[in-house]
Amino acid sequence: MATLMEEEARLAILKELAKEDNNAISSARMQIYLLTQLLIDKPREWVEAQYTFLKDMGAVTIVQADTVKIARLSQRGSMHLQNLISIPGVLCPTARG
Repeated sequence: MATLMEEEARLAILKELAKEDNNAISSARMQIYLLTQLLIDKPREWVEAQYTFLKDMGAVTIVQADTVKIARLSQRGSMHLQNLISIPGVLCPTARG
C-alpha cells in the first residue's frame, strides 16, 4: 500500500510533466523538483521507482537515457489530472483542495 507521501509525489510528478512543453522530465531533474518544491528528500532511485509505478498504471511512458530515466505523460496520466479517471496509488488532483 502506498503512503500518502508517495501518492502526493506521484500526483506532483504528473502535474510537473504536464507543465513541460514535451510533457517529459528526467528523474534527476524531478528529484530536484520534489526536494525544492515539496521537501521530499529521496534518492533518484526512489523517483525512478515512482516513475515505474506510474508506467505500470499507464500514466507515463519511460525512456532510459544514459544513467537516468525520462518519464513522459501519457493520455491516461493526463486524464487523471483532469479528473476523468482515477489512478489507484496516485492522489486525486482535487484531494488537496
